[in-house]
Amino acid sequence: MSNEVERVIIDPEILNGKPSIRGTRVSVQTVVEYLSNGDSIEEVLENYPSLTRDDVLASLKFAANMMDHKFIVEPLAV
Repeated sequence: MSNEVERVIIDPEILNGKPSIRGTRVSVQTVVEYLSNGDSIEEVLENYPSLTRDDVLASLKFAANMMDHKFIVEPLAV
């Protein structure tokens, strides 16, 4: 089992089903947003002491793997 699968969960009872780090209420989106804004892994860990370096790396891997899916954009209303 990959590190990502062990660490990232999708549970409708936690954060309304957003992908999050197991055992926390920290979303993958939150982690990726911090990193994309230029924060280091160490800064993310300071802000979220419940996370580990492996959690942050699993978030990145999860986000990267999501880009491997096919996306279709359809208008909601005409």
